[in-house]
Formats: sequence, C-alpha cells, structure tokens
Amino acid sequence: MADMAKIRFEPLNEQNLDRARGIHREDVSQAWVDSADTIMQLTRYGVEHHCLGRTFLVWQDQTCIGLILLGEALPWETDPPEMKGVPFYRLMGFVLDRRYRGQGIGGYVLETVIQNVYQEFGARPIALGVHRDNRRAARFYEKHGFTPREQMEGNDRYYLRYPEGWRNECGGLPQGTNG
Repeated sequence: MADMAKIRFEPLNEQNLDRARGIHREDVSQAWVDSADTIMQLTRYGVEHHCLGRTFLVWQDQTCIGLILLGEALPWETDPPEMKGVPFYRLMGFVLDRRYRGQGIGGYVLETVIQNVYQEFGARPIALGVHRDNRRAARFYEKHGFTPREQMEGNDRYYLRYPEGWRNECGGLPQGTNG
C-alpha cells in the first residue's frame, strides 16, 4: 500500500503539460482514456467557458503519476435519461501511471478529487464512460460507487454516481441507487 501522505495535486496547465505526457500509460489505449493533450484541450475549453471543475496532475514525491479531469457536464444526446436537465459532473479523463496501479492510489485520487470538487463547487451526480472492453476500469468504478447504465456513448458504457443522500426533483432516489 502506498503512502497517501506523499500524494499531492497540481492543476494541469501549459507549463506542466510535458510532465503529464510522461505518464507511463502505454498499456492504456487512447480509445479508453484520452491523451494528456486532449485532456489539456478539454481543460482549456472548460476554463474559457467558465465550466465548474478541475484538472489535476497527480504527484508522488517528484514524480508525476497521474492525470484526472472532473468537470461540469455539457449535455450530450447520449446522456442517460435521468441526467436530462440535471446539473452533473463528467469524469472526462483519469489515468494513473502503470507503475503506481494496484496500490490504492487510484481510489485515493478519485475520492480526493471528487471531495475537492464537491467542496469547491457543490455536490452533483457524476457520469463517466468506460470502454466496453475495459473490465478493469469497470470493476474499479463499481467499487467506488458508480453504477453501469444501459446507455452507450460510442464504445463507452455510462456509469453514474450520486452524492450521498441525493434526491431527484421528485424527491426520490434515482433509479439504481441506494442513497
């Protein structure tokens, strides 16, 4: 198990983009997780359009070990029906250096970033897509409270997670949650 006290977060920007490009992710297809350059483009778009959320580089000591973007979701036609008209966040990219996986770091990073975004911008449901062939990621997200939906965005199956105690506009819990 890794020492989580050594994990720190730094906002992704033009000056540290090269460090993000150096994350060892050769085993993770860009069909599964966008490249650092694509995540930087999404981050620029979010900043320019005043979208809520953050993109972080993840560091352990002096080594950049990951990249994660959790931001305000713009509506897509393929969004699950229960998300129509509901403000939510979209996890647009999360990759951890292959040398640091399996140590509990990914779960720590995910939960820390979610809490950071909730504290800064408010709690909302979170949607993400997992490539239909990426079983390891599917298990990871399910372990962290995300539930699969029938809806697909290309080859990605939607997964949703609701904040604890979340109620929809009708006062009930969304389908497939236990609050």
